Amino acid sequence: MIQEDTVKLLRECNAGIKMGVSSLDEVLPKVQSASLRNSLEKCRQAHGKLGDETHALLARYGDAGKEPSPVAKGMSWIKTNLTMSVNPGDDTIANLISTGCDMGVRTLQKYLNECQNASAQAKALAKKVIKLEEDLSVDMRAYL
Repeated sequence: MIQEDTVKLLRECNAGIKMGVSSLDEVLPKVQSASLRNSLEKCRQAHGKLGDETHALLARYGDAGKEPSPVAKGMSWIKTNLTMSVNPGDDTIANLISTGCDMGVRTLQKYLNECQNASAQAKALAKKVIKLEEDLSVDMRAYL
């Protein structure tokens, strides 16, 4: 049961990190403010490091990880591009990123609560991802 919960939690962390990186990659070319760009690039790097950590832990359990849902990725892409075409600007980017962070936090917290038997290391990693997302959401408030 410990291994099953651990892998389940790590897979969700993996998918969430990939979704976050994809979203950041989508908006970064559209950012106008140097400070917003710097904040998003710094967060993207942090996501990359946590992604590497997640992959290393999953590899210990013989698991390759999980891709984000194609439906979720597609909906995110459509929402981002449609919203940006109607209302381009850093405030829109900040709102999109903040909304994505909040969804990611809710999803990972749900899995953290469900996977009570996951290893301490997997739970700690999930908490790091949640903290990163919460901090980014707060940082985006300055651009709304």
